[in-house]
Amino acid sequence: MNIMDFNVKKLAADAGTFLSRAVQFTEEKLGQAEKTELDAHLENLLSKAECTKLWTEKIMKQTEVLLQPNPNARIEEFVYEKLDRKAPSRMNNPELLGQYMIDAGNEFGPGTAYGNALIKCGETQKRIGTADRELIQTSAINFLTPLRNFIEGDYKTITSEQEVRITQSEFDRQAEITRLLLEGISSTHAHHLRCLNDFVEAQMTYYAQCYQYMLDLQKQLGSFPSTFLSNNNQSSSTPVQSVSTPSVLASASASLPSVSNSIITSGISELKSSSGSRKARVLYDYDAANSSELSLLADEVITVYSIPGMDSDWLMGERGNQKGKVPITYLELLN
Repeated sequence: MNIMDFNVKKLAADAGTFLSRAVQFTEEKLGQAEKTELDAHLENLLSKAECTKLWTEKIMKQTEVLLQPNPNARIEEFVYEKLDRKAPSRMNNPELLGQYMIDAGNEFGPGTAYGNALIKCGETQKRIGTADRELIQTSAINFLTPLRNFIEGDYKTITSEQEVRITQSEFDRQAEITRLLLEGISSTHAHHLRCLNDFVEAQMTYYAQCYQYMLDLQKQLGSFPSTFLSNNNQSSSTPVQSVSTPSVLASASASLPSVSNSIITSGISELKSSSGSRKARVLYDYDAANSSELSLLADEVITVYSIPGMDSDWLMGERGNQKGKVPITYLELLN
């Protein structure tokens, strides 16, 4: 007898045993036979399948809550899914907050310190919203769908009783399928483990994106001079607090260039009190509001100087044959 014949006979014997057990179990339910216990191996498989089903449902439910905290939105998505229709696209919370910040910044004026900062914060919030949307899509495909397929597919097949009693041959076939599925619970765990790894990687990507976005934003806001004056071009003696670096980002931002508040203040004061000129690097793009002002491009170097009677928020800037007023909050004086 070769190995294949042995395996076929063993499989047939196992199927026959399972069929006998199933028939006897049915008769016991109908009161036609004396009740006996199912074999320990089958009971263990059934218990393992039930345990897997319960915990899979709980993990799925809580993952959905994590990805979409709004219960009304989850109900709406469920209804559209059952109707086999795509839910309408709408902004998520970070995207909505970002849009409000951008609109407010444009309303206050991109040329003002507060308006410019609001626009930059808004753009970062919208990037985080996009990353959040990508996390939801990736998790739904790679994590939630395989778990839902197990609940709605394999487990339903395992617990189905009507189909296995249609005909004797169908019962034999279904009984063997049921046993194979039960014995495949361990491989189901392995598959779900791979899906869990995909979910964790998606979260890692999401949080890494958020971290980088906020680090870039902090670098941009940190380069604003801390002596911002009021946006209505009136001088103020109270400096605005500079953006502080959270402790969790201290090591990452340690290498970023920093500008001493005292150096900035003394440099501008010295320039205004003298008749000389200095080179300055432009920190941000600036569009001139009228012909008396000079438009600027970030990172370009221009010559700046002060003239008597000029507003304290402005300096005169020159680039080749072009000259005009420029806001001091957009400049970094060079040595």
